[in-house]
Amino acid sequence: MNENSFQQTERLKVAVIGAGPAGVYAADILLRQLKEQGNELGIGSEARIDIFEKLPVPFGLVRYGVAPDHPSIKYIIGALEKTLSNPDLHLYADVEFGKDITLDELKDRYDVVLFATGANDDRPLEIEGHDLAGVHGAAKFVEWYDGYPNAPENWPLEAQEVAVIGGGNVAMDVARILMRQADDLLPTDIPNNVYRGAQSNKARVLHMFIRRGPAQAKFAVQELRELEKLPGVQIIVDNDDFDLDCATLDRANDDKLTRQMLSELYTIVKMAQKMADEGGTDFEGNPADRKYYLHFCQMPAAIVGEDGHVCGIRVERTQVDEVGNMSPTGEYTVYPVQAVYHAIGYKPAQLEGIPYDLDQYTLVNEGGRIYTAPAGQGGQHIPRLYATGWAKRGPVGLIGSTKSDALETVSNMLVDLAAAPRHGKVATDRDEDSIDRLLSSKGIRPIDFAGWKRVDAYERSMGDKVGREHIKVTDPEELRRLALG
Repeated sequence: MNENSFQQTERLKVAVIGAGPAGVYAADILLRQLKEQGNELGIGSEARIDIFEKLPVPFGLVRYGVAPDHPSIKYIIGALEKTLSNPDLHLYADVEFGKDITLDELKDRYDVVLFATGANDDRPLEIEGHDLAGVHGAAKFVEWYDGYPNAPENWPLEAQEVAVIGGGNVAMDVARILMRQADDLLPTDIPNNVYRGAQSNKARVLHMFIRRGPAQAKFAVQELRELEKLPGVQIIVDNDDFDLDCATLDRANDDKLTRQMLSELYTIVKMAQKMADEGGTDFEGNPADRKYYLHFCQMPAAIVGEDGHVCGIRVERTQVDEVGNMSPTGEYTVYPVQAVYHAIGYKPAQLEGIPYDLDQYTLVNEGGRIYTAPAGQGGQHIPRLYATGWAKRGPVGLIGSTKSDALETVSNMLVDLAAAPRHGKVATDRDEDSIDRLLSSKGIRPIDFAGWKRVDAYERSMGDKVGREHIKVTDPEELRRLALG
């Protein structure tokens, strides 16, 4: 068979590891790009893309990382479902890379392997007292309230005063869930155990600590608007934190998103003053029984303990210049709290056989191409291996950012495929049923897209019984049973 006939009769075979937004978006973009320019590049216009997911169900961050009171964001699942229904895409859920399938087994069967594995662990909190009982990483709390398989059934919510460390959207989500009444969450898809846990939540005072100033905060405008809507919660801020100099304001105005975010923060300042003037009300003017303090320029220095449990947090006032450089002032304050949640960043998982950048918390890559070593250390591209999403750039940006992220990776992938031997079609085992036989030989029953639809139908039926749209199933064995019929 000559090269041209090979190109015309074989389609690309691509494996994607991770069925969250990053993986599904990348698969969709790859199929579209192939149709538009694949023949021109000599690659061909078609591909079979198999998406492997370690959990029994797809959608990763959207299902298990977005706060349940973000229903507008969860509509993304509808778009992801539409993509997964494409006959050129094949879902293999409940199949874990490094355990059920190896890199060598994938490279034998696929021309390209794309890692979109996301992040599900916390960056370490490296201050005194980080190991006290009552200190929690945001990732684990998010897993609990989002019903992640194997998350704990119960969560300790006895603390009346809590602290949240962080200046981004995850910190805002965690704080909002801690301040919500259980019945506020009934319109969402929270599992029954989370609703019961929220009913026992004793938190009445929350302090959010952000190391830098308002102009350096990383909140999305939508997060701030949802903060304004919290029923029964009084927002309290220090007006002095918003006395920004002209240089800082000029710099903030140069960036549209920062400008919008800062404008929304000033709305919250005005709202907080109105709440205080009315004797402690929520945004609607109703009596508030919970208080939410928003502290800027406050850097946690230590968590204070007593008998091995959190009893307070010591923070240091900081100074921040117009470009965001931060310096300590030596001015400390101790706040009484009985629980501390840190949302200072996620850490993408390390994968067997894939170089990992311990400084950046990413797979080692440049433009989505997996490299043997980080930039500047003489690394070389490892042919046929790519990354996208948080595995590529770290846990930053909104869900929509993964689209532009995936476009860069796919564009580089197409360039490489066009230049590779046999136009990139280099997998030795080109039988498209080979992966099914391999998994079957190991006793593994993957869950396909039809299996996910069975789970979704069941969760919706459970919601219908109690007048809710959706109730999430959390037990992995039940998910498997439902999916496999």
